[in-house]
Amino acid sequence: MQLSVFSWALGAYLSFAHPFYISLTELRYNPSSKKMEVAQKIFWDDLEVALSKEAGVSVDFLKPRDKAKLEGQVKAYLLKHTQVWVNGKLVPLNYLGYEVEEDAAWFYLESTATAVPKTVDVQNTLLLRDFDGQQNIVHIYVNSKSPKSLLLGEGKERGEIEF
Repeated sequence: MQLSVFSWALGAYLSFAHPFYISLTELRYNPSSKKMEVAQKIFWDDLEVALSKEAGVSVDFLKPRDKAKLEGQVKAYLLKHTQVWVNGKLVPLNYLGYEVEEDAAWFYLESTATAVPKTVDVQNTLLLRDFDGQQNIVHIYVNSKSPKSLLLGEGKERGEIEF
């Protein structure tokens, strides 16, 4: 019992002493629209760091001086760092918008119409230049309630799933 309490305490200490950096990307093939729908959950304070570095000025995600400018920066960043291939063909993504959820935000993209996926290849370089140890989890849903998943990060920015 003492060992498990010690292990829990050590784990809790290390989680505060060494922050983790993670994003979540969910891709869902919509058979009605024939589009890949993309939802990305990113901690907004981490995104502020990345956008500030790219813009060369401080970015306030929650209280931007110019919301349209922030939308443009977010769109450019996400489209630059997220690419999707379906059946070996790069599918263009369109930025739809975002919503804030406590300490993170959900960002929405969607592809143009595409064939039913037999393979989905994802390149996700979100935040990799900004945080050591950044990991990007990718869940892909095609005709299933259960996803197939990838864990991407520095040195493995791209992965493929077969259906």
